[in-house]
Amino acid sequence: MIRSLRFSNFYSFRGEAEISFEVGRQPASTHYDFPLADGSRGNKVVAVVGPNGSGKTQLLKPLAFLSWFAADSYLNTEPRDPIPFRPHALSADSPSHFELHFELEGQQYRYNLTLTRQHVLHESLHLKTSRLFSYLFVREREGETYRVKQKGFGFGGTQARHVRGNASLLAAAHVHDVPLAAAMVDYFRSFSYNIQVSGRAHYDHARLLNSALFFQEHPSLHQRASELLCELDLGLSGIELEEVEISGGGEPEGRGPFYMPMGVHRSGEGSFRLPFLDESSGTQSAYVLMQRILPVLEHGGIAVIDELDNDLHPHMLEAFLDLFRFEHTNPHQAQLIFSCHTPEVLNLLAKHQVYLVEKEELESDAWRLDEVVGLRADDNLYAKYQSGALGAVPEI
Repeated sequence: MIRSLRFSNFYSFRGEAEISFEVGRQPASTHYDFPLADGSRGNKVVAVVGPNGSGKTQLLKPLAFLSWFAADSYLNTEPRDPIPFRPHALSADSPSHFELHFELEGQQYRYNLTLTRQHVLHESLHLKTSRLFSYLFVREREGETYRVKQKGFGFGGTQARHVRGNASLLAAAHVHDVPLAAAMVDYFRSFSYNIQVSGRAHYDHARLLNSALFFQEHPSLHQRASELLCELDLGLSGIELEEVEISGGGEPEGRGPFYMPMGVHRSGEGSFRLPFLDESSGTQSAYVLMQRILPVLEHGGIAVIDELDNDLHPHMLEAFLDLFRFEHTNPHQAQLIFSCHTPEVLNLLAKHQVYLVEKEELESDAWRLDEVVGLRADDNLYAKYQSGALGAVPEI
């Protein structure tokens, strides 16, 4: 479970930005929050709203980047590869910094990372032992080498010092079978996201087939996806998977077999099946979205979804939020952070569950609505946003 993330000098965010899932004790309880071990509460759902080009996607990217870097950078990069992110264009020569505060199995951790595109400058993992955090490992770059100190982390000193500069020590320790590193990597791999280095992974037919292959390998999740899509009033009575042959460009990942989702439609006059390529773009997008969301709901973790409302009716947006809202659909307190262009989301969430983003002087800024002075819990957030009283609206 994520408590907070601070970062700076990352894409359009030049100064420090924060995403907090912590609620505190004062706001009235909602179905979108849950109690934490220290008596505070955490948000299960956080929305990010703002005009085009304001930095909504860039506010989500750090979570996707940290998930990849901490879990997979050691095996998925070559020694001379640049680290795949960008600092702010006006601070290209300055390092970027991240601090992730999270809970795992009842304990609080902090993961700190400072880096350039060429190498890590600082990486550390800390465990909260009382009121303070104690380090498990600290990795510092000194000239062309690294100094590493550990306290019960269990990674061989020589191996730790020689982890290459464009990879995470956590990811390297996992490859060398360090138990604590394995737990950390499993945690970071529980992040599910539709964002790439270049931005949102836009829908295409290959993604539809990749989702179908995933669901073929996870039949219980496919059954759940079928049930949910049928409940969304899409004219579907069911979804079946049919093996197909693929030729030409745009093939999905890996090699066959490949599967096509087939929409089953029934009425009093009979029934028929349609390949999902002939279903609406909203139906196809919802099916692909299920691949990102259902595993998180099944096992726990966080879904990081850019443009959740893409191709979806606003009522469908509410249905997806409801999956995280209730215990019977979200038994492991999975979290969701998403961006959208649908202001009606402000009618669904409380002010401590919404971030607004805008850009001024080529720099993005983000703030949570409960930081707005004078904004009451019972104010009509939708009306105030539409009137421009809260900021982060397009200047047209």
